[in-house]
Amino acid sequence: MWFKSCRMTFLSLNRMKSYWQLWTRLYSTSQTTVDSNEVKTFLAMAHKWWDEEGMFAPLHSMNDLRVPFIRDNLLKTVANHHPGKPLSGMKILDVGCGGGLLTEPLGRLGASVFGIDPVDENIKTAQHHKAFDPVLDKRIEYRVCSLEEIVEETEETFDAVIASEVVEHVADLETFIQCCRQVLKPTGSLFITTINKTQLSYALGIVFAEQIAGIVPKGTHTWEKFVSPEKLESILESNGLSVQTVAGMLYNPFSGYWHWNENTSLNYAAHAVKSMVPDHSGPAEVVFKGETEEPQAEVSTIPGVHGELKK
Repeated sequence: MWFKSCRMTFLSLNRMKSYWQLWTRLYSTSQTTVDSNEVKTFLAMAHKWWDEEGMFAPLHSMNDLRVPFIRDNLLKTVANHHPGKPLSGMKILDVGCGGGLLTEPLGRLGASVFGIDPVDENIKTAQHHKAFDPVLDKRIEYRVCSLEEIVEETEETFDAVIASEVVEHVADLETFIQCCRQVLKPTGSLFITTINKTQLSYALGIVFAEQIAGIVPKGTHTWEKFVSPEKLESILESNGLSVQTVAGMLYNPFSGYWHWNENTSLNYAAHAVKSMVPDHSGPAEVVFKGETEEPQAEVSTIPGVHGELKK
């Protein structure tokens, strides 16, 4: 009788544990940083990512700044590198990769890049485009998922996490930054480009760009989600990410080119590094496809960043 009672208690506890784990998983995934309204907005534009003269033209042009910004800061962390593929051996997570506009150049520099996006049509576009290049097809992997789902699978896997033109679209910025930190290796780099929250950014980024000039579709941005460099730095530092550089970026809609600028009142780029203290709570790292050994042509050097180093 005593044995039967103990067995019933044990089974009940096991059942409660299963229910608790299920509830915890459902709760954690419900705390998503993905904004469903933003998903709808980008779903309507998914087929236009690779039109270099269309609505994503500013993002194509931004690669002239953001690719060297990422490359040069990552190369500061390695003693030697292959001149043709300087980022060879590095694992990079491109969060909110869209159609792969930034993912592909990083892959051409030799990195193994994992691009994620919650919009299914964006990933379809990205996969279709990379299929034209056999080298990229081996170096790049795409998946339809949120950042939180990656955290559930793996921690401390990536040498770098990229969130370019993404944080102004997330539902919960602090949770998003925490997730970025979790998937980074100790001393790994987080790169962010975004829009400052100023009256000027409202006038030019919302009123002019969306409502007057039509550079981007109406409703693409929400000014309340813009974040100042000071607030972003505060969130980064409080989550174990040391800000190394903040640099202003300026877009000329008439020439179609971006330039580095000491003024951060509109767009800006930030680079932060994870502290040395390792996280031990996560499972094994995610598995990537193998890299090709075929070298690529060396990229041209673009002038350095006139950044505001952390004081």
